[in-house]
Amino acid sequence: QVQLVESGGGLVQAGDSLRLSCVLSGRTFSSYSMGWFRQAPGKEREFVAGITCSVGKLNYAESLQGRFTVSRDNAKNTVYLQMNSLKPEDTAVYYCAAYGYSCSWISKSRENYDYWGQGTQVTVSS
Repeated sequence: QVQLVESGGGLVQAGDSLRLSCVLSGRTFSSYSMGWFRQAPGKEREFVAGITCSVGKLNYAESLQGRFTVSRDNAKNTVYLQMNSLKPEDTAVYYCAAYGYSCSWISKSRENYDYWGQGTQVTVSS
């Protein structure tokens, strides 16, 4: 059974940086493509960034590329989301997600992810 646990969220000011972490347990981490999503109050859950099983293909929401960076450390079973120059509109619950059926591409669709973490709150004050 795959379990995902996020950490690193918090309250920051506009312009600050945060790094989120997500640890996968229960299966071989390097066999899973990983994604980050976020959901703001009253909005749909949206794709943020993703990375394939080995450090290969990356994918970002177009509006976030340049400020956010996704990476992974397969030795630590962890995927990261580095968020820089944070804005109040980045306020949301951030979720990591995983699927194990492909290491060739990163899906932007939440329906393609089989496993989800519980989320971590990121709040950016102006």
